[in-house]
Amino acid sequence: MRILRVVASFTAATALAAGTLFAASSASATVTTAPPPSTMAALGDSITQAAMTCSALTSCPANSWSTGTTASVQSHYVRLKARNAALVGYNDAVSGNASAQLPGQAAKAVSQGAQYVTIEMGANDACTSTVAGMTPTATYQANVHNALATLANSAAHPQIFVASVPSLLRMYNLSKNNATARFWWALFGTCKSMLANPTSTAAADVARRNAVEAQVVAYNAALAAECAAVANCRFDANTVYNYPFTSSDISTRDYFHPSLIGQGHLAAITWAASQWAS
Repeated sequence: MRILRVVASFTAATALAAGTLFAASSASATVTTAPPPSTMAALGDSITQAAMTCSALTSCPANSWSTGTTASVQSHYVRLKARNAALVGYNDAVSGNASAQLPGQAAKAVSQGAQYVTIEMGANDACTSTVAGMTPTATYQANVHNALATLANSAAHPQIFVASVPSLLRMYNLSKNNATARFWWALFGTCKSMLANPTSTAAADVARRNAVEAQVVAYNAALAAECAAVANCRFDANTVYNYPFTSSDISTRDYFHPSLIGQGHLAAITWAASQWAS
């Protein structure tokens, strides 16, 4: 079962890579001069569907950091609707989707006339049954490239915000000593590439987890590069990846997805990194 994952503590080599990427791709502090959108769309996976924050479990879009309407979350949609009461929001994210489905989601956003599009995609590319099953970086980058090209060619000329992939290693470290978390991880078969044998300190298991985290870093480098090549695209400069999530940010329904509190924090930090923040 491919569901979704959160944040980081790391080996020295991977930390250096993340730090270098952060320095090289800092989001511009420039606020866009574009008028507030009348239509926005959210692309991604179960993180953006706010899975595990309501009784429906796999789909709780009202609680989404991007297009949600729940007051406590203060999503991008809620903040932008305060500037344009006519704003319409679409949550095109699909739980379980990976980067291969991103171009199709982008095409849907174009058909909706979206003038602002958020993207959070990549956890399912890294969270696979085995390390060997992870999406290769080149394939991931090509999928992102195609999605951004589709959006860039839209007649609506949307503003685009790209959030970094959260650190899976931090999510693991937050809950690895929690027996309930380990129970749910095993029952759901959650993110085996990272979470298999969660109590093991064997060299092979440590190396496996670090390999998954290194892949996440590589995905974020790809996001930064592709977004930089597209007009009106803002990468979050690893804001999500570097955010020091705590246990309260993680849903106790699966110890993997963001909780309602986590969705609120995700909304706040991504909004501050977006082209709309003043």
